[in-house]
Amino acid sequence: MGRFFTRERFGRPQVLAGTLLLIFLAQCAWLVNRSRFVAPEAHEISRIREGLGEWRGHWIASTPSAARTQQSVGDEPFDSHHSALWYLIASAPSLLLRGNTSNYGYFGWLAHAPHLIFGALLGASLWYVARRLYGNAGGYVALMLYCFSPGIIRSSALWFAEPEIGAAWGAFGAIFTAIAVAHTLYAPREVVLWNWRRILLLGLSLALAVGSQFSLIVVLPVTLAFMLYVVPGRRTAAAVIWAAAVGIGTLILFASYFFHVGAFWQGMRHASFLGISGRALFTPLSYKRVVAQLGQSSPALALAIPFGLAIWAGWPRARYFGNTAPLLVAVLLLLFAVGTPHYPGLGFQLVAVPFLFVFVSGIAADLLESGHKNLVTACVWGLLVANAAWNTWELARAGRG
Repeated sequence: MGRFFTRERFGRPQVLAGTLLLIFLAQCAWLVNRSRFVAPEAHEISRIREGLGEWRGHWIASTPSAARTQQSVGDEPFDSHHSALWYLIASAPSLLLRGNTSNYGYFGWLAHAPHLIFGALLGASLWYVARRLYGNAGGYVALMLYCFSPGIIRSSALWFAEPEIGAAWGAFGAIFTAIAVAHTLYAPREVVLWNWRRILLLGLSLALAVGSQFSLIVVLPVTLAFMLYVVPGRRTAAAVIWAAAVGIGTLILFASYFFHVGAFWQGMRHASFLGISGRALFTPLSYKRVVAQLGQSSPALALAIPFGLAIWAGWPRARYFGNTAPLLVAVLLLLFAVGTPHYPGLGFQLVAVPFLFVFVSGIAADLLESGHKNLVTACVWGLLVANAAWNTWELARAGRG
């Protein structure tokens, strides 16, 4: 026990990061509390009821059932965007309540709990990755941007937003876990036995991402591509690990259908994995829409991204794998957001935001090590403080509204 509670594990950086995450959760809690005065939409209540129905053995969520036909969960007999896992996660805390759950206000806080947890875990993962890549400065910049991001807060608190934060955490975890697993292959150890914990984590991340939004299946080839790139000398081992993780993820999704082969097969057959509109990719309005949504998710990115791209393109020192990988993933996800003008386009945009935070924090950390440290420090602090102040002001206005 003494080895676990060390300064390396629980030092000043961890305390500061934990404080920021508590501030983030306080903002989310403010919105959740204010939501008591807003009438919930029908699909919010139906999502919980459908998940509870599967937990209690009445039906399989996301498939044709009494829940979908009687409570109007959706227009389609099958949910083409979400698996049963999405419903089970959303409704799991409500199992703690016994008796009548017809009153949404009765289990409202429990209904928000999974997404608040996902929001905090994504923030912790973001800080961990950015700190490992760029040091303490990079970790703080990324976490400050995250904790005062209106889009992230709204999604975590379900404030007029779809529950997509779990998909974002799954995709983020899948990408960076795959990269971390690949790096361990440089050590001459047994492939599967030595990496079994990371393989399980990668499989869980893939299941959470794809199970929460079928179209995030795009993460699978991206993770494989990164793994093969990182270890060119051990690509067979990387492919074996990737295949094992995909198998675990598939098993988790199958389990979310309570091992009903027919329901799982039909759910996958009706899933919309790649519903991209080629026409939207060539429509300027689609790009303007995504840019506007990105600015609403994090106004700081409207300033940081153009500047960061200019630095990345013009400064060779900034064009290394740690900066380029999150940028490439974010660009790919934003292209999918452009190509899906309707749902799940907004989901792709939200999933891209944490990768953009990592990219911006990497550029900031590089600049802080340059000869213009004082100027860069002032600019970075100015951006972070202004973004936090603006977000807090808008949060108070939203709560009063």
